[in-house]
Amino acid sequence: MSNKQPKHFNIRVYGLFVQNGSVLVSDEYQLGMRMTKFPGGGLEFGEGTIDCLKREIHEECNQEICDIRHFYTTDFFQQALFFDDHQLLSIYYTARFTEPLNFSTSRKAFDFSTNKNGNQSFRWQAIASLREDDFSFPIDKHVANLLKQKFKQ
Repeated sequence: MSNKQPKHFNIRVYGLFVQNGSVLVSDEYQLGMRMTKFPGGGLEFGEGTIDCLKREIHEECNQEICDIRHFYTTDFFQQALFFDDHQLLSIYYTARFTEPLNFSTSRKAFDFSTNKNGNQSFRWQAIASLREDDFSFPIDKHVANLLKQKFKQ
């Protein structure tokens, strides 16, 4: 670690939605780049982590969730990729969607017509075939491996 210590924490909260041996992933175009990650986003000041997850999933999917259980919290140092003076802390929960589903999924990655900031599509990916390289960010890569270990048949 450099002499310049991070002065802020960037806290992110993500949902792991597992169904029929697959997990939901989000393909997004943000900050001028394509990224594949788990659904979720940033904790707002004054918000609890579960409330954050519920808000993020409602914003992204127009969907309510239930059966929320802690799965993993970052247990190693991760410099935030976009802010030099931030340490990233990511919290992952397993959860289920309430029926009926209010959003569509695709079989194709990045299923949107243009690379415009804010574009997003969802798809189910088989847990057995998850690879680190499927994900854009280091902690998601780690969590993908943890999911594979947990759901090994």
